Amino acid sequence: MRITQIVNIRSNSPTVKTYTFIDKLCSTARPGQFLMLWIPGIDEIPLSIMNTFNGLVAVSVKAVGDATRHLHNLEAGATIGIRGPYGNSFTENQGKVLLISGGTGTAPLLFLAKQLETKTKQLTFIQGAKTKEELLFINELNTVCQEKNHITTTEDGTAGLQCLVTQPLSNLLNTEQFDMIYTCGPEIMVKKIFELTEQHKLPLEASLERLMRCGIGLCGSCMIGKYRVCRDGPVFTTTQLREIKDELGISKIGFDGSRIPIHR
Repeated sequence: MRITQIVNIRSNSPTVKTYTFIDKLCSTARPGQFLMLWIPGIDEIPLSIMNTFNGLVAVSVKAVGDATRHLHNLEAGATIGIRGPYGNSFTENQGKVLLISGGTGTAPLLFLAKQLETKTKQLTFIQGAKTKEELLFINELNTVCQEKNHITTTEDGTAGLQCLVTQPLSNLLNTEQFDMIYTCGPEIMVKKIFELTEQHKLPLEASLERLMRCGIGLCGSCMIGKYRVCRDGPVFTTTQLREIKDELGISKIGFDGSRIPIHR
């Protein structure tokens, strides 16, 4: 673990903030990798890396539990601990690419989109959230993907299309052919996207989110099928997703080690 300080904090929505700090090792991370962030006296949590630049690292955090709420109460200059980067990364495809995100899953896919911006034939991004306030990085994505290729959806209809992200995805897959599809977000969403890409026989890389305590494959809290998300992922290919499809979006291991259903 390395001890560092928060350099900058930016509010992205009423519940999401982006934290920037200095860390030489994590500044070499690739899109899809994650780190473990320690909040002194509270807990250590896994976070997808949202960006790296000039030795700096950025992560976007939604306040959903005790640790993340404590993190949201910190100010620039506060001390944190960092481990990582861990896990594998998305592969880079130079063809016609589609990215689909839900909630804070937008952060690692924005990182990937920036890497692919000048390398791909076409970059299309579908982003979903419950409300307009929860749509993240709109301006950045409009710039990276061009506004005409950036589709937004909200469940309450306050911005973009009133539907789930899987609706415009289904429409696109019926009319266009893609060389690679990337996704990150709630596991229920990932499962549906996997089913759609299987129907159309298209390749998919999905970043999965599971409970992670150690980040290095020892504790087993992030198991899905035969895989440990922290060591074998967090990015999984179509072939790997087929192997765990009976568990994907169905159940996960809870804090007490028991298997619990994933709420729809």
